[in-house]
Amino acid sequence: KSRETADAAADPSPKLAADQHRDGATSKGKLCVKAAKEHSIPKDPNKVLENKVTDTVLGLSYVKLSVVEMMCLDDADSEGIVSKSVSSHSDLIPGVYEGGLKIWECTFDLMDYFSEAEIEFTNRTVLDLGCGAGLLGIVALQGKAARVHFQDYNSTVIDEITLPNVVANCISEGRRVGSGEHRKASKPPSKKPRKAGGSPDVLNRCRFFSGEWSQVSQLLLSSNKPFSKYDIILTSETIYNPDCYSALHDTLAQLLDRNGHVYLASKVHYFGVGGGVYLFEKFIEEKNVFRTSMVKTIDQGLQRCIMEIAFKNSS
Repeated sequence: KSRETADAAADPSPKLAADQHRDGATSKGKLCVKAAKEHSIPKDPNKVLENKVTDTVLGLSYVKLSVVEMMCLDDADSEGIVSKSVSSHSDLIPGVYEGGLKIWECTFDLMDYFSEAEIEFTNRTVLDLGCGAGLLGIVALQGKAARVHFQDYNSTVIDEITLPNVVANCISEGRRVGSGEHRKASKPPSKKPRKAGGSPDVLNRCRFFSGEWSQVSQLLLSSNKPFSKYDIILTSETIYNPDCYSALHDTLAQLLDRNGHVYLASKVHYFGVGGGVYLFEKFIEEKNVFRTSMVKTIDQGLQRCIMEIAFKNSS
Protein backbone atom coordinates (compact mmCIF):
# COMPACT_ATOMS: atom_id res chain seq x y z
CA LYS A 1 0.00 0.00 0.00
CA SER A 2 1.07 3.57 -0.50
CA ARG A 3 2.82 5.02 2.50
CA GLU A 4 0.73 7.48 4.47
CA THR A 5 2.79 10.63 5.04
CA ALA A 6 0.52 12.17 7.65
CA ASP A 7 1.32 11.48 11.29
CA ALA A 8 -0.24 8.22 12.38
CA ALA A 9 -1.76 9.69 15.53
CA ALA A 10 -2.55 13.23 14.36
CA ASP A 11 -6.09 12.34 13.29
CA PRO A 12 -8.83 12.81 15.91
CA SER A 13 -9.44 9.08 15.49
CA PRO A 14 -5.85 7.82 15.85
CA LYS A 15 -6.81 4.17 15.53
CA LEU A 16 -8.17 4.83 12.06
CA ALA A 17 -5.26 7.04 11.07
CA ALA A 18 -2.84 4.32 12.10
CA ASP A 19 -4.69 1.73 10.04
CA GLN A 20 -2.16 1.53 7.21
CA HIS A 21 -1.19 -2.09 7.65
CA ARG A 22 1.97 -3.97 6.85
CA ASP A 23 -0.23 -5.93 4.46
CA GLY A 24 1.36 -4.87 1.18
CA ALA A 25 4.92 -5.89 1.99
CA THR A 26 6.32 -9.18 0.82
CA SER A 27 8.79 -11.38 2.63
CA LYS A 28 12.22 -11.59 1.04
CA GLY A 29 13.42 -14.86 2.53
CA LYS A 30 16.20 -14.80 5.07
CA LEU A 31 16.55 -11.41 6.70
CA CYS A 32 19.94 -9.87 7.33
CA VAL A 33 21.24 -9.77 10.89
CA LYS A 34 21.52 -6.20 12.12
CA ALA A 35 24.10 -5.69 14.86
CA ALA A 36 22.89 -4.55 18.27
CA LYS A 37 23.79 -1.19 19.73
CA GLU A 38 22.99 0.53 23.01
CA HIS A 39 22.12 4.19 22.59
CA SER A 40 23.52 6.64 25.12
CA ILE A 41 21.25 9.19 26.77
CA PRO A 42 22.49 12.78 26.41
CA LYS A 43 23.53 14.56 29.61
CA ASP A 44 21.17 17.33 28.57
CA PRO A 45 17.96 15.50 27.60
CA ASN A 46 16.50 18.67 26.07
CA LYS A 47 18.91 18.22 23.17
CA VAL A 48 16.88 15.30 21.83
CA LEU A 49 13.88 17.61 21.50
CA GLU A 50 15.72 20.21 19.43
CA ASN A 51 14.04 20.72 16.04
CA LYS A 52 11.17 18.48 17.13
CA VAL A 53 7.48 19.35 17.22
CA THR A 54 5.26 17.45 19.66
CA ASP A 55 1.61 16.50 19.59
CA THR A 56 -0.50 14.34 21.90
CA VAL A 57 -2.47 11.12 21.55
CA LEU A 58 -4.38 9.49 24.40
CA GLY A 59 -2.64 11.85 26.82
CA LEU A 60 0.89 10.95 25.69
CA SER A 61 3.29 13.29 23.90
CA TYR A 62 4.94 12.16 20.70
CA VAL A 63 7.12 13.87 18.12
CA LYS A 64 5.44 14.58 14.81
CA LEU A 65 6.69 12.20 12.16
CA SER A 66 6.33 14.71 9.31
CA VAL A 67 8.86 17.04 10.96
CA VAL A 68 11.23 14.14 11.72
CA GLU A 69 11.00 13.03 8.10
CA MET A 70 12.01 16.46 6.83
CA MET A 71 15.03 16.50 9.16
CA CYS A 72 16.01 12.95 8.25
CA LEU A 73 15.92 13.65 4.54
CA ASP A 74 18.80 16.05 5.21
CA ASP A 75 21.42 14.40 7.41
CA ALA A 76 19.83 13.04 10.60
CA ASP A 77 19.18 9.55 9.21
CA SER A 78 22.42 7.58 8.99
CA GLU A 79 20.51 4.45 7.91
CA GLY A 80 18.64 6.25 5.14
CA ILE A 81 15.40 4.54 6.11
CA VAL A 82 13.22 7.62 5.60
CA SER A 83 14.34 8.19 2.00
CA LYS A 84 14.11 4.46 1.27
CA SER A 85 10.62 4.25 2.74
CA VAL A 86 9.45 7.32 0.81
CA SER A 87 10.99 6.22 -2.50
CA SER A 88 9.61 2.68 -2.23
CA HIS A 89 6.18 3.84 -0.99
CA SER A 90 6.40 1.21 1.74
CA ASP A 91 6.16 1.15 5.51
CA LEU A 92 8.16 -2.07 5.57
CA ILE A 93 11.39 -3.00 3.81
CA PRO A 94 12.38 -6.36 5.32
CA GLY A 95 15.87 -6.31 6.79
CA VAL A 96 16.18 -2.56 6.17
CA TYR A 97 13.26 -0.74 7.78
CA GLU A 98 10.72 -2.49 10.00
CA GLY A 99 8.01 0.15 10.36
CA GLY A 100 9.18 1.81 13.59
CA LEU A 101 8.55 5.37 12.42
CA LYS A 102 4.79 4.88 12.57
CA ILE A 103 2.41 4.32 15.46
CA TRP A 104 0.59 1.12 14.56
CA GLU A 105 -3.03 0.39 15.37
CA CYS A 106 -2.51 -2.48 17.81
CA THR A 107 -0.42 -0.23 20.08
CA PHE A 108 -3.64 1.51 21.07
CA ASP A 109 -5.37 -1.85 21.61
CA LEU A 110 -2.67 -2.86 24.07
CA MET A 111 -2.78 0.49 25.87
CA ASP A 112 -6.54 0.06 26.29
CA TYR A 113 -6.00 -3.46 27.62
CA PHE A 114 -3.56 -2.22 30.28
CA SER A 115 -6.37 -0.13 31.76
CA GLU A 116 -9.09 -2.76 31.36
CA ALA A 117 -7.03 -5.58 32.89
CA GLU A 118 -5.36 -3.30 35.46
CA ILE A 119 -1.90 -4.52 34.48
CA GLU A 120 0.49 -3.71 37.34
CA PHE A 121 3.82 -2.14 36.37
CA THR A 122 4.95 -0.89 39.78
CA ASN A 123 8.53 -1.98 40.53
CA ARG A 124 8.55 -4.31 37.50
CA THR A 125 11.28 -4.60 34.87
CA VAL A 126 9.76 -4.05 31.44
CA LEU A 127 10.93 -4.45 27.83
CA ASP A 128 9.16 -2.62 24.99
CA LEU A 129 10.18 -4.94 22.14
CA GLY A 130 9.93 -3.49 18.63
CA CYS A 131 9.09 -0.26 20.42
CA GLY A 132 8.82 2.25 17.57
CA ALA A 133 7.38 5.37 19.20
CA GLY A 134 7.82 3.73 22.61
CA LEU A 135 4.31 4.49 23.83
CA LEU A 136 3.91 1.10 25.54
CA GLY A 137 7.12 1.53 27.50
CA ILE A 138 6.14 5.11 28.39
CA VAL A 139 2.87 3.82 29.86
CA ALA A 140 4.94 1.37 31.92
CA LEU A 141 7.06 4.30 33.13
CA GLN A 142 3.89 6.12 34.12
CA GLY A 143 2.92 2.99 36.01
CA LYS A 144 6.13 3.34 38.08
CA ALA A 145 8.05 0.47 36.54
CA ALA A 146 11.48 0.05 38.12
CA ARG A 147 13.21 -0.21 34.74
CA VAL A 148 12.01 0.07 31.16
CA HIS A 149 14.14 -0.91 28.19
CA PHE A 150 13.23 0.06 24.63
CA GLN A 151 14.28 -1.91 21.52
CA ASP A 152 13.72 -1.19 17.85
CA TYR A 153 15.31 -2.65 14.73
CA ASN A 154 16.43 0.75 13.45
CA SER A 155 18.84 3.08 15.22
CA THR A 156 17.24 6.10 13.52
CA VAL A 157 13.92 5.21 15.17
CA ILE A 158 15.52 5.09 18.63
CA ASP A 159 17.41 8.38 18.18
CA GLU A 160 14.76 10.40 16.36
CA ILE A 161 11.48 8.94 17.68
CA THR A 162 11.71 6.75 20.80
CA LEU A 163 14.17 8.69 22.95
CA PRO A 164 12.56 12.08 22.16
CA ASN A 165 9.13 10.64 23.03
CA VAL A 166 10.36 9.36 26.39
CA VAL A 167 11.90 12.76 27.16
CA ALA A 168 8.77 14.59 25.98
CA ASN A 169 6.71 12.61 28.49
CA CYS A 170 9.02 13.52 31.38
CA ILE A 171 8.25 17.24 31.41
CA SER A 172 7.90 19.04 34.73
CA GLU A 173 5.10 21.36 33.65
CA GLY A 174 1.72 19.70 33.51
CA ARG A 175 1.69 15.91 33.79
CA ARG A 176 4.86 14.15 35.00
CA VAL A 177 5.62 10.50 34.46
CA GLY A 178 4.30 8.59 37.44
CA SER A 179 1.94 11.39 38.49
CA GLY A 180 -1.03 9.05 38.26
CA GLU A 181 -3.09 11.25 35.93
CA HIS A 182 -5.31 9.27 33.62
CA ARG A 183 -3.66 8.94 30.24
CA LYS A 184 -6.84 9.86 28.35
CA ALA A 185 -6.88 13.38 29.82
CA SER A 186 -5.38 14.66 26.59
CA LYS A 187 -4.03 18.20 26.42
CA PRO A 188 -3.91 20.53 23.40
CA PRO A 189 -1.04 19.83 21.01
CA SER A 190 2.26 21.52 21.72
CA LYS A 191 3.58 23.32 18.67
CA LYS A 192 7.11 23.71 19.98
CA PRO A 193 9.59 21.57 21.91
CA ARG A 194 8.90 21.16 25.60
CA LYS A 195 11.76 21.41 28.07
CA ALA A 196 12.23 18.26 30.09
CA GLY A 197 12.54 19.29 33.69
CA GLY A 198 13.19 16.46 36.12
CA SER A 199 13.59 13.88 33.36
CA PRO A 200 17.02 12.52 34.36
CA ASP A 201 15.45 10.57 37.25
CA VAL A 202 13.10 8.82 34.84
CA LEU A 203 15.75 8.39 32.15
CA ASN A 204 17.98 6.66 34.70
CA ARG A 205 15.37 3.90 34.71
CA CYS A 206 15.61 3.51 30.91
CA ARG A 207 17.94 1.90 28.39
CA PHE A 208 17.64 2.06 24.61
CA PHE A 209 18.75 -0.54 22.07
CA SER A 210 18.65 -0.98 18.31
CA GLY A 211 19.35 -4.05 16.21
CA GLU A 212 17.94 -7.45 15.41
CA TRP A 213 16.35 -9.31 18.32
CA SER A 214 18.90 -12.09 18.66
CA GLN A 215 21.73 -9.58 18.59
CA VAL A 216 20.12 -7.43 21.29
CA SER A 217 19.60 -10.53 23.45
CA GLN A 218 23.26 -11.44 23.05
CA LEU A 219 24.31 -7.88 23.92
CA LEU A 220 22.21 -7.86 27.09
CA LEU A 221 23.21 -11.31 28.28
CA SER A 222 26.93 -10.80 27.66
CA SER A 223 27.14 -7.23 28.94
CA ASN A 224 29.25 -6.23 31.92
CA LYS A 225 26.33 -4.11 33.10
CA PRO A 226 24.04 -5.82 35.62
CA PHE A 227 21.04 -7.35 33.90
CA SER A 228 17.98 -9.06 35.30
CA LYS A 229 15.38 -10.71 33.11
CA TYR A 230 12.13 -8.93 32.40
CA ASP A 231 8.95 -9.30 34.44
CA ILE A 232 6.91 -7.95 31.50
CA ILE A 233 7.64 -7.84 27.77
CA LEU A 234 5.34 -5.68 25.64
CA THR A 235 5.23 -6.01 21.87
CA SER A 236 2.82 -4.82 19.19
CA GLU A 237 2.54 -5.79 15.51
CA THR A 238 5.83 -7.71 15.50
CA ILE A 239 4.56 -11.06 14.16
CA TYR A 240 3.68 -10.00 10.61
CA ASN A 241 6.62 -11.94 9.10
CA PRO A 242 6.82 -15.70 9.80
CA ASP A 243 10.53 -15.64 8.91
CA CYS A 244 11.11 -13.80 12.20
CA TYR A 245 9.16 -16.17 14.47
CA SER A 246 12.15 -18.23 15.53
CA ALA A 247 14.20 -15.15 16.49
CA LEU A 248 11.27 -13.64 18.37
CA HIS A 249 10.48 -16.87 20.22
CA ASP A 250 14.13 -17.34 21.22
CA THR A 251 14.39 -13.73 22.38
CA LEU A 252 11.33 -14.10 24.60
CA ALA A 253 12.68 -17.39 25.99
CA GLN A 254 16.07 -15.84 26.76
CA LEU A 255 14.95 -12.52 28.23
CA LEU A 256 11.67 -13.23 30.05
CA ASP A 257 11.81 -13.97 33.77
CA ARG A 258 10.67 -17.48 34.71
CA ASN A 259 7.44 -16.05 36.15
CA GLY A 260 7.17 -13.17 33.69
CA HIS A 261 4.46 -12.37 31.16
CA VAL A 262 4.47 -11.23 27.53
CA TYR A 263 1.62 -9.09 26.21
CA LEU A 264 1.52 -9.26 22.42
CA ALA A 265 -0.92 -7.30 20.23
CA SER A 266 -1.42 -8.23 16.60
CA LYS A 267 -3.81 -8.38 13.70
CA VAL A 268 -5.25 -11.83 13.16
CA HIS A 269 -3.67 -11.96 9.70
CA TYR A 270 -1.27 -9.77 7.72
CA PHE A 271 -2.22 -10.03 4.07
CA GLY A 272 0.71 -10.27 1.69
CA VAL A 273 3.22 -11.07 4.43
CA GLY A 274 1.50 -14.18 5.74
CA GLY A 275 1.94 -13.80 9.48
CA GLY A 276 -0.68 -13.42 12.18
CA VAL A 277 -1.86 -14.38 15.63
CA TYR A 278 -2.93 -17.97 15.01
CA LEU A 279 0.14 -18.83 12.95
CA PHE A 280 2.40 -17.54 15.74
CA GLU A 281 0.31 -19.33 18.35
CA LYS A 282 0.80 -22.60 16.44
CA PHE A 283 4.55 -21.90 16.24
CA ILE A 284 4.67 -21.44 20.03
CA GLU A 285 2.73 -24.66 20.63
CA GLU A 286 5.19 -26.63 18.49
CA LYS A 287 8.15 -25.24 20.46
CA ASN A 288 6.48 -26.35 23.71
CA VAL A 289 8.21 -23.69 25.85
CA PHE A 290 5.37 -21.24 26.48
CA ARG A 291 1.65 -21.37 27.16
CA THR A 292 -0.59 -18.80 25.50
CA SER A 293 -3.96 -17.24 26.16
CA MET A 294 -6.06 -14.97 23.93
CA VAL A 295 -7.12 -12.35 26.46
CA LYS A 296 -8.92 -9.96 24.12
CA THR A 297 -10.32 -9.87 20.58
CA ILE A 298 -11.18 -6.63 18.78
CA ASP A 299 -13.59 -6.94 15.87
CA GLN A 300 -13.74 -3.36 14.56
CA GLY A 301 -12.05 -3.16 11.17
CA LEU A 302 -9.48 -5.90 10.65
CA GLN A 303 -9.82 -8.40 13.50
CA ARG A 304 -7.10 -7.99 16.10
CA CYS A 305 -6.10 -9.90 19.23
CA ILE A 306 -4.08 -9.56 22.39
CA MET A 307 -2.18 -12.64 23.44
CA GLU A 308 -0.68 -13.29 26.86
CA ILE A 309 2.38 -15.55 26.86
CA ALA A 310 4.11 -17.17 29.86
CA PHE A 311 6.43 -20.09 30.48
CA LYS A 312 4.76 -23.44 30.99
CA ASN A 313 4.56 -24.36 34.69
CA SER A 314 5.19 -20.74 35.71
CA SER A 315 3.21 -19.24 38.54
